[in-house]
Amino acid sequence: MSVSALVRARNEVAGIGALLDRLRVQTVPVEVVVIDSGSTDGTLQAVRARGIEPLTMAPDEFTYGRALNRAAAAARGDVLVAISAHALPPDAGWAGRVAAALEDERLACVYGERLAPDLRPLDAPLLQDRDHAQCHPFYGYSNAAGAFRRSLWERRPFDEALGAGEDKEWAWHWLCDGRLVRLDPALAVHHSHADEGPLRTFRRTRGDVGAVRSFRPVPTLSLRAALAEWWRGPHAHRSALRARMDPRRGAMVAGKWAALR
Repeated sequence: MSVSALVRARNEVAGIGALLDRLRVQTVPVEVVVIDSGSTDGTLQAVRARGIEPLTMAPDEFTYGRALNRAAAAARGDVLVAISAHALPPDAGWAGRVAAALEDERLACVYGERLAPDLRPLDAPLLQDRDHAQCHPFYGYSNAAGAFRRSLWERRPFDEALGAGEDKEWAWHWLCDGRLVRLDPALAVHHSHADEGPLRTFRRTRGDVGAVRSFRPVPTLSLRAALAEWWRGPHAHRSALRARMDPRRGAMVAGKWAALR
């Protein structure tokens, strides 16, 4: 199956060059479509220096779903890979592994997840069905670096009205249709929000969680339950004390509570 990478960008000059260079040396050919939503920092120059003419859209037009739909419409691949401009595939075989995973006709999409819902390391692929997603509404497919079938996208594009969560909404639709989502650590990329401050983490989490709540039933979260989650976990830190002292983790729990109270 042919592969196209859809790269969303805005002021990503620090990382987009490394991403495009890594996509260029994959062991399977990867068509690259970049869509930029108002960069002012040299991102466009970095893209053009690598022989790619980016699509552009005005910042006030941008939603994640709209940007991906426009990039997907311009792409030719059977497998469409949505990847953030500051993500980085770990090696030259990554795109080949992604395409091979989608040879399973049961799958709607795949994502390189390293952690299970309880935040323990995921040591084997997890095939998520509707029941699993119902129990874990904020866990699953992500367009940070996920691949989906063009044939399914043509039947149902991403929701352009959502400010966030277009990936979870799209996957949820196909899970309800009987498809599966593969969450596989072998498909993971280097992607992190570790450089953002707690306030930005709070806002991002509140937006992501609130978006999920807008298209499917999600239980409310009391302040007591949020405090219990902050105190007891789950968490991926080496100790509970480290988890409680992490301001970004506290901001994530607070953002979740703000969206679900």
